[in-house]
Amino acid sequence: MYPRVSIHIVAYNSMDFLPELLKSIFAQTFQDFNVLVVDNASSDGVATFLRDEFPKVALIRNARNVGFSGAHNLAIRYAVDHWGDTDLTDRFVLITNPDVILSPTFLEEIVKASEKEPASVGSFQGKLLRAFKQNAQDEVFCETVKSERIDSTGLAQHRNRTCTDRGAGELDKGQYDSSTDIFGAAGALAFYRASTLQALRYGDHRPGRGPVNGGGEFLDHDFFLYKEDVDLAWRAKKRGFASRYVPTAVAYHHRAAYGAERQGWFARIKNRRGKSPMRNWYSTRNHLLLVLKNEGILSGLLALPWIAWFEFRRFVYVLFLETRNLSAYWSAVKLMPRILRKRFSRKSETRSTKFEKR
Repeated sequence: MYPRVSIHIVAYNSMDFLPELLKSIFAQTFQDFNVLVVDNASSDGVATFLRDEFPKVALIRNARNVGFSGAHNLAIRYAVDHWGDTDLTDRFVLITNPDVILSPTFLEEIVKASEKEPASVGSFQGKLLRAFKQNAQDEVFCETVKSERIDSTGLAQHRNRTCTDRGAGELDKGQYDSSTDIFGAAGALAFYRASTLQALRYGDHRPGRGPVNGGGEFLDHDFFLYKEDVDLAWRAKKRGFASRYVPTAVAYHHRAAYGAERQGWFARIKNRRGKSPMRNWYSTRNHLLLVLKNEGILSGLLALPWIAWFEFRRFVYVLFLETRNLSAYWSAVKLMPRILRKRFSRKSETRSTKFEKR
């Protein structure tokens, strides 16, 4: 029988972090899981490493980099197909970045929390703290430091429709030790009910238009990289699915560019300039797609002053300081027909049904 929890990792030259993540996974107190690594054409020997050190881990190798969303779609389809006719409300998918480390009781705590919630709670977020590599350039003395600095306690959406990691940058003093509803789970480490992913899956047909996309997506493959988690959270919220924060499920995350949840404009610019150009390009494009695809007409009109002011400031910044990212706007324009088809597909229009607590 296929395990109750399917853990999915997308690797792209991730060997600096992957071994530590896998050690933490197999040290879990909850053991009813399988692990699937989807390799996006890495060149760092991940296949050999998994075969020699973690033979229980399943591996899907892509001939090219299909992005975060494309790779995770492969893994989720693999899990759903293997669960077959099993009740998916009691099956779960854990999406995790390779640069995450789980505390030994992470799975036990988050599964226990899910059992107390109705099926309408579709995703869960643990307390994600920051980790650092000390002496990173020294193979002998390099070690991971697990800090008390918060990385994320879930996604928080703002009036301008940007999303930030709740509590990011704060020192953990217990201020986020209460379970609460959140906008959604952060993609670095997100725990989804499989029935929710199946309900949000694209792929239905419309008369005269064929499939909405290539045959079924959970994460939007058009996003490719960055903000797929926000899109999934927004779609789930529109369909009536809730997301829950579980403070007792603790993990640690290495993050390339650190930033606080609440930042001034200049701090945001500094943080953005510390990120890779590719990440900034996809961030610019995908935020436009995100709003186009998910914002309601009435709510959009009410929030228009904040949305317009944010977008104006970002466009001016890109125009003068990130000119190479102007192409992100043109890419968004070209993708608009596909994004609108997804917005108005039958699955997107269908409201969620009533759920009964198990």
